[in-house]
Amino acid sequence: MGYGNLRTSIWAGAAGKDREAYDILFGRRTYDIFAGHWPNAPKSDLGDRLNAAQKYVATSQSEPLDWENSHALTGNIAEAVQKLKTQKGPLLQVHGSSALIQSLQAQDLIDEFRIWAFPVVVGAGKRLFEGTALPRQYALKHTEMLENGVTHQCSRPV
Repeated sequence: MGYGNLRTSIWAGAAGKDREAYDILFGRRTYDIFAGHWPNAPKSDLGDRLNAAQKYVATSQSEPLDWENSHALTGNIAEAVQKLKTQKGPLLQVHGSSALIQSLQAQDLIDEFRIWAFPVVVGAGKRLFEGTALPRQYALKHTEMLENGVTHQCSRPV
């Protein structure tokens, strides 16, 4: 079984667990990866949710955002995210985008972490919390393990 098939089978159990409505905040690289796949992916509940969500993209690039419901955030990203957080609407999630997450954490703009851990080793990768991460204590709000070994942990700053 190739990594792509393994990734699909593991996500199959996890994708349906997060039923709360959400909009998405992306860094530009992660947005480009998602936008290159989901608009043309085979129909699925997850695909429908991602395609329908409002997508906010922290970017300094001038290339257009072609995926439906996509909006560029430029300039002071921390101010733009703070403004989004004060508006009425669904939960705002960051998918991937490790550099963006680190920046938001440094600005104290993350209300909770919802971390999915998959029982797959793919080699070297990016760290979620680099050397610039602020020391902080978190309280575990929720944890669960799915039948396929995927774990979901939700923590909030204390």
